[in-house]
Amino acid sequence: MKDKDVLDEISSIKNIMERSIRFISLSGLSGVMAGIYALIGSGLAYRLIPIYSNQSFYEVFVNHNDHIGIAYDGPDFFTTFIVLGLSVLLLSIATGVWLTIRKARRKGQNVWNQSSRAFLKKGALPLLAGGCFILILLSQGYYGIIAPASLIFYGLALAAASQYTYGDVKWLGLCEIALGLIAMLFPLYGLLFWAFGFGVLHILYGTIMYFKYDRENSAH
Repeated sequence: MKDKDVLDEISSIKNIMERSIRFISLSGLSGVMAGIYALIGSGLAYRLIPIYSNQSFYEVFVNHNDHIGIAYDGPDFFTTFIVLGLSVLLLSIATGVWLTIRKARRKGQNVWNQSSRAFLKKGALPLLAGGCFILILLSQGYYGIIAPASLIFYGLALAAASQYTYGDVKWLGLCEIALGLIAMLFPLYGLLFWAFGFGVLHILYGTIMYFKYDRENSAH
């Protein structure tokens, strides 16, 4: 009986230490929902943006700086891209915050603590740098490498922040980076790679997280 009490005490101490250094309130369902939003956004982009919906608008060229771009006929690319991208981003963030807060409350934890702040700080720099880089690509008309760049910088942010949360986040980040590098070789298929990276991979990751952590915790 004493041995059991000692093991229970060690387990309690371990859980307390884990909560203090790791942001463990991330919800697997938020990953699933973010993936669904991304797939919906990709589908709308394919239908609404001329260079995707009509093959006659495709014209691959190499400009004077030897950078690959896509020429297009139509003024709506920038506006449509920004609106769809921001919509997916805001929906994903709002859903993630709501589900994370709900999970933290269910477990009796404070969602805004030292570990969550460290998690956000670690991932902020790659995300900000990637956002600025993508805006530059948009302004210069290098649309073919926007999707690969977003995957790579997002993966870097996840890998950097993973030390303050579940280790599964690091693997998602590495997969996003690898996918982004492959997508650089096929700029005309950027939307497809983007849909797979932000859509399919997020759904797979979220499902694994849910069955590995969320459902187990809710059962207890």
